[in-house]
Amino acid sequence: MPEPASSSVVGVAGAAAAYKAIGGPAIASAFGTTLAAVVVMLMTPPRNKREWTVGLISTVVSSIGGGAAAIQYFGVRDWVNSQVGLMAMGGVIFACGLPGWAIVRWLFNFIDEHRNDSIDQVAKDVKDIIQ
Repeated sequence: MPEPASSSVVGVAGAAAAYKAIGGPAIASAFGTTLAAVVVMLMTPPRNKREWTVGLISTVVSSIGGGAAAIQYFGVRDWVNSQVGLMAMGGVIFACGLPGWAIVRWLFNFIDEHRNDSIDQVAKDVKDIIQ
């Protein structure tokens, strides 16, 4: 059985190698996206495999797309030059992924409730919701 110190050194060396090979921004993005997906799936468990897949995809897409948009909008791209900045970018990406699953779930529930309604009725219901 390997000593804990030697395996942790290997783990740190592996993380450093991944950081160099893949690049810091990719790791920050992957870390934030993964955490957002895990948190969302634990807080609002999917009802079946199909819903789990939709939840995972929508969380990942909203993490990456929303996180990139927020980083671009706020002009914090220079955070990529420091490790603390990369961690902060991962936090932004994480935060942007959280509402993705909820929005998609609400949208699909609305569509399912109005499956047999005419387009006029759906438009009226949407108008009533907005007002």
